[in-house]
Amino acid sequence: MSRGVFVGRFQPPHWGHIEVIKWCLDRVDELIIVVGSAQESHTLKNPFTAGERIEMLLLGLRDAAVDTSRVMIVPVPDIAMNHVWPRYLEMLLPRFHVVFSRNPLVTRLFTEYGYRVESPPAFSRGEYSATRIRSLMLRGDESWKRLVPPSVARFIEEIKGVERLVTISGRD
Repeated sequence: MSRGVFVGRFQPPHWGHIEVIKWCLDRVDELIIVVGSAQESHTLKNPFTAGERIEMLLLGLRDAAVDTSRVMIVPVPDIAMNHVWPRYLEMLLPRFHVVFSRNPLVTRLFTEYGYRVESPPAFSRGEYSATRIRSLMLRGDESWKRLVPPSVARFIEEIKGVERLVTISGRD
């Protein structure tokens, strides 16, 4: 059985993330989705908790009719030692065979440790960017809702995620 790893912060999960996950699942039997920076929340860059991001990922994957029985979602706190980060993930995750990433540092680190790294296509990267989505939220631009799966938009509204961002920014 082949198992891959896809790392992201998912602040919030958007359609680009969902497309990458589907692409990854076409290449492996199981996919471990790492929710990075798991210790971070309630900041402009990381407004959502790891638990909220896990819930949003599951909701978004269901919206896209993705078989979540082939997915494991694991929250992983950051460490400040890039060179040992692949070993850190090995310690926290089930065994994996391939890493999916477009990040040059991640690619370099895992390649140095002997892993195969595949680079997913950038699915409308200019449009689907969590940084852009958070910016739209802060401006009060409701168009952010079309960039995330419908259940993710509803979840963010339910937890008052936009209000959280506005409060954190000091703009309220």
